[in-house]
This record gives sequence, structure tokens and C-alpha cells, in this order.
Amino acid sequence: MEKRILNYRKYIDELLARDNLDWEAVIKEHLIQVSFFQHERLIHLIVTVTFALLEIIAIALATVSFSIGIGLLAIALLVLLIPYIRHYYILENEVQKMYGQYDRMVAKRDQGH
Repeated sequence: MEKRILNYRKYIDELLARDNLDWEAVIKEHLIQVSFFQHERLIHLIVTVTFALLEIIAIALATVSFSIGIGLLAIALLVLLIPYIRHYYILENEVQKMYGQYDRMVAKRDQGH
């Protein structure tokens, strides 16, 4: 998903460098793609928050009554949580940039009328 969102945003940046396009069609397609990425972002937010809560619970359990199993669980959750946070960060920032792209598309469309 990371590669797809980065490639798509670069593609739209290339379109925005042009002038003679059917901006109405481009905007319509862009809104569809943004909605896909927003859905992906929501799913990853839920997963990331879930892993963060599980990590907090595992750390709390480890401090109350430490065992090797709970310690390993806390470490395993942390190892999984870090990539989830990174991935969510990328999704969030790229979708925010797409909102800016949408604004520039609307401005180009309105200049053409």
C-alpha cells in the first residue's frame, strides 16, 4: 500500500504540472482514490491503536507480575507496533497531501472556466 499511495500522489503531482486536462474527470477519479486511501488509513488506525493498547496492557502486566512469557509478549507487540505506527504515519501524511492536491485541482478547474 505504501508504494501505491506514493506512486499515486507523484502521478497526480505530474498531472498538476499540466494545464490542458479535463479537470472535472481528474477530480472525480482523485476523490475515489482518496476515499480508498482514507478507508485504508482508518483500518490501520484501528489496528495501530489496538496494538498500542495491547502493548500498554502487556507492560502493565510485566510490571505487576513479571514472567518471561509476558516479557516476550511485550517485546513482540512492540516489534509489531513500530512498523504499524510508521505505516499509519505514511498513510496519514500522504492523504493530507492529497487534500492539498484536490484544492489545486479545483483551482485549475476554476481557472479554465
